[in-house]
Amino acid sequence: MFIMSGRLVPVLLSLCLTLGSVQSQGSPQDAFIIQYLERRLAQMEERLSQCEQSTSSVTQKTYDLSSEVRAYLSSLSALRSEVRTQVDGVSVRVDRMERELEYLENKMPTQSDIEMEEALLEQQIKAAELDQLKKKAKIIVENDCSTALTQIKSLKIVKKAGDTHGSWFKDPSGQSAKVYLLSGVRNDTLLEYVSLQSFSERTTSSSAKVVKLPSHWQGTGHVVYNGFLYFHKADTPNQILKVDLSNSTVVDNTLLPGAGRLPVYSLNPDTYLDLAVDELGLWVIHADPEYGGNLVITKLDKVSLAVEYTWDTQCRSHDAEGAFLICGTLYVVYNTRYGGRSTIQCLYDIHDTIHSNESPVLFFPKRYTSHSSIHYHPGDKQLYAWDDGYQTIYRVETRRNHQVAAE
Repeated sequence: MFIMSGRLVPVLLSLCLTLGSVQSQGSPQDAFIIQYLERRLAQMEERLSQCEQSTSSVTQKTYDLSSEVRAYLSSLSALRSEVRTQVDGVSVRVDRMERELEYLENKMPTQSDIEMEEALLEQQIKAAELDQLKKKAKIIVENDCSTALTQIKSLKIVKKAGDTHGSWFKDPSGQSAKVYLLSGVRNDTLLEYVSLQSFSERTTSSSAKVVKLPSHWQGTGHVVYNGFLYFHKADTPNQILKVDLSNSTVVDNTLLPGAGRLPVYSLNPDTYLDLAVDELGLWVIHADPEYGGNLVITKLDKVSLAVEYTWDTQCRSHDAEGAFLICGTLYVVYNTRYGGRSTIQCLYDIHDTIHSNESPVLFFPKRYTSHSSIHYHPGDKQLYAWDDGYQTIYRVETRRNHQVAAE
């Protein structure tokens, strides 16, 4: 188009000269011709301007397209380099795998070696099972405990203190008369009373010794045993602390395998580990989702907190509000989420002499509320329960289990 405009310049000059000569003649017809030519010249100039604009637009688009193509080519080059690098890496891995396969083929044991290893593994499994059976037998033989719960006789409301949920109990070891109270489901303060009479007085804070614990507890499943407080440490799934109450220091702790994944009782959702004491020693009750949420009881060594043995029970945690043990038998207390009369509908005996289908449902005395904790005292033969903020004592009746005695 620039060439075309270059050729038109002489034409326009000649036309201008012609117009000049025509104007000098000055006839009307010549004036008309001049006006016509001027209009044509204006139209040609306009078209030339449009052509120049179109040429500039096409030139810009061509430049933009070439820039975009160069960018695509650069990206393609980078992608090609990355693919080449990955291919080289795969090649190295394939070579390494071939060398490892060759090494494994050379080290693969013969069939006789495999049979010997299987036999050794089977012997180890049998030895472990025998060791567990010995532990269970040791619990049964070393403790002459052959009583079974027959009735929950009477109800005594000692007082109302603390929050709606909490835990209170006595130390079942020796002849200790001290009473302990832990109010709420999360705190770090324990109240210690010299006796039940001191606790039952109208004012509690004046006669109580305040013990500040080194860590917060969680839930209501705590016990005091032989001067030590055992409780579930807050903000941990399954850590149990053992605290010396004489100086408020942690003397030991343990992590209970498989525990802490769901509440032990569905009606007490803040309690994940429930510790208990009976004639056989220290226990932990918890629920295991791998067994359909049923309750599991674990015997602990009171000194080292080592696990001595674990039993999976058929007692469900759904609609349960608490549980306790008497002579190695777990008694599970059920209720409704609206509150009602508590009943024992399931039990599990580690001696395998008492069965739920042979035992009648046991009813608590008529008091239509709900328990947040229930602790059995083997010396008093009483249950210390926290009943909707009321500290309550139940007297229980037991009988000698003749089947156990006969063994």
